[in-house]
Amino acid sequence: MKTFTVALCQIIPTFDKEANIERAITMIEEAAARGAALVCLPEMFYYPFQIQGLCKIAADESRTVSLFCQTAERLGIYLCTGSMACKENGTVFNRSYLLGPRGDILLKYDKTHLFDVNFKGLQIQESSVFTPGNQIASVQTDLGRIAILICYDIRFPELLRKKNLLGIDLLLVPAVFNNITGPAHWHVMMRARAIENQIFLAAVSQGENSKSLYKAYGHSMVVSPWGDILSEADQKEQIIYAECRQELIKEARGRLPLLEQRRISLYNDNDSN
Repeated sequence: MKTFTVALCQIIPTFDKEANIERAITMIEEAAARGAALVCLPEMFYYPFQIQGLCKIAADESRTVSLFCQTAERLGIYLCTGSMACKENGTVFNRSYLLGPRGDILLKYDKTHLFDVNFKGLQIQESSVFTPGNQIASVQTDLGRIAILICYDIRFPELLRKKNLLGIDLLLVPAVFNNITGPAHWHVMMRARAIENQIFLAAVSQGENSKSLYKAYGHSMVVSPWGDILSEADQKEQIIYAECRQELIKEARGRLPLLEQRRISLYNDNDSN
């Protein structure tokens, strides 16, 4: 990989989808003007994380994706679209894209683990709206090898040791942890995934909308391969920046050659990865 600046746009979405898309583009433009080579949006950046509301606004998002492709090309940046409720042949996916500076789609990822939980005071059943994806992938870019996981996926560390994701330099995590799971697990989970895989990790969340029933935790952050938090937001709408320095990956992997020292045969007899 090479050294570059990443920007995370912690949006507080309203209940006006189109206005939120316009706001996202304004924030992307601001980040690019400040030198970001890669700009990332949150999970469901264009609507508060309320399942029934997301069900109602789910659509073929080809127009939105095309708009973001044009934006990435116009600004000459890499752009992670966060995620959207994308309807395809009657099926809805929680889908994220990575777009290149020529306006091309480099990576498409559908959330593979759906957030079905029953906390005291908070019940969420993503599977009532979304169908899980069944594929993971990474892509080599001028910045380095990049992959995307979405929110709840981060709780399943097996994903990052599969062949298609092994050896990435940067993991993008559009997410919306809440005020129950966020204080308990957000920092430790994101730092752990960065440390054990010796990668940069950029986790970008919605900010907290006081009018939404789902209270987003915020705290978008960039973590180094050594587990240091390079930049972190609070719960307000803001853009944060971090420099992803090539030497930090080399340093972490040189100090602890974790990937080389794995004893794969002990982990899964049926998996050569």
